[in-house]
Amino acid sequence: MGFIKAFTGALGGTFADQWKDFYGPGANISATAAIFPAVPSGVNAGRGSNTEGSANIITNGSKIIVPEGLALITLQDGQITGMIAEPGGFEFRSDDPNSRSMFAGDGIFASTLKTSWERFKFGGQPGSQQLAFYVNLKEIPNNKFGTQSEIYFDDAYFGTQVGVITRGTYTLKIVDPLLFIKNFVPAKYLQPNAQAFDFADMDNDAAGQLFNEVVGTLSAAFANYTNDPNKGNRISKIQGDQIGFAQAMSMAVEDAYQWKSSRGLEIVKTAILAIEYDEDTKKLMQDVKKADALAGARGNSFMQQAVARGIEAAGSNGGGSGMAFMGMGVQAAGSMMQNVNQQNTPSSYQPGFASQVSNNDASPQDATAKLMEMKKLLDAGAITEEEYQKIKNQLLGI
Repeated sequence: MGFIKAFTGALGGTFADQWKDFYGPGANISATAAIFPAVPSGVNAGRGSNTEGSANIITNGSKIIVPEGLALITLQDGQITGMIAEPGGFEFRSDDPNSRSMFAGDGIFASTLKTSWERFKFGGQPGSQQLAFYVNLKEIPNNKFGTQSEIYFDDAYFGTQVGVITRGTYTLKIVDPLLFIKNFVPAKYLQPNAQAFDFADMDNDAAGQLFNEVVGTLSAAFANYTNDPNKGNRISKIQGDQIGFAQAMSMAVEDAYQWKSSRGLEIVKTAILAIEYDEDTKKLMQDVKKADALAGARGNSFMQQAVARGIEAAGSNGGGSGMAFMGMGVQAAGSMMQNVNQQNTPSSYQPGFASQVSNNDASPQDATAKLMEMKKLLDAGAITEEEYQKIKNQLLGI
């Protein structure tokens, strides 16, 4: 008992057009539907002996269409008897010893499905009840997750615990239809005239269980993402990294509930619609932003502006007290700038007594640069003409 391949590829071919009676998907199937019955589309129209079919029996010679993105599962008395996971047209035969019950194709499902098939296959002749169902192999969208109160996790970048309230959606994919049907789909969806197993159905308790499991692992998912040592991820990147956070979420649900290994399910992409941080985390992020602003070239520019403002203030005080303040303040600022940049480059000017500046400890390029800085200080009124001339003579060796 099984299927004979009639053709593969596009279903719009002339061979498919000649089939006037066959099983196919019903109309108006939702994108969030995971399992739905194969529907007989007509009668034989006088061809052959298959003019009348018994209820809930797939008669010998029946044709079945498997569109792209779907798999077909046949059941006999509640047990799996056939599996097709490649697109094309197939004929059901119960009396051909060469017919096969499994078509997995050469895609990513092939090895996984063949392994599961060997575990679950059922042999025998047609019995009292035979049913066919389609399984959605595409990404199933709009699966929601969210929290009503804060969830907490340890963040390696912040070095402490942070708290968030979040909501969003994820896409789900059935990567092993056999595992999905055998281990997860409730029996009521595998009966004659059953309604579709739809993840968006509010009365679908199985789908509701998945929602609860995702929410229960969100804390671990955030921790997986932000603490990845290979990526150096930060919480602020999550909303723009659909696949990265989906991988972290998939890892969390697999660790906790074995979605892929026992149910044949996997999270593919996420879309975080909102993240709200608790008050402690907001303050922490503000501090981190300030620290980031003082790092690298931006921090160097900030310190230079601070030094310039200090010099201007010192010059406005006038007299020796102003120069003394300038000497101490600028020297301290220069040291701070050196620490921020973590470099050993000497400061171009360390104010103080003019006698500390000589042409013996400066190259011609350094001397020229220092002289230009002294001229700026002179123009700003921070030093007197006499002090400027003295420093100039020392730098030029006059």
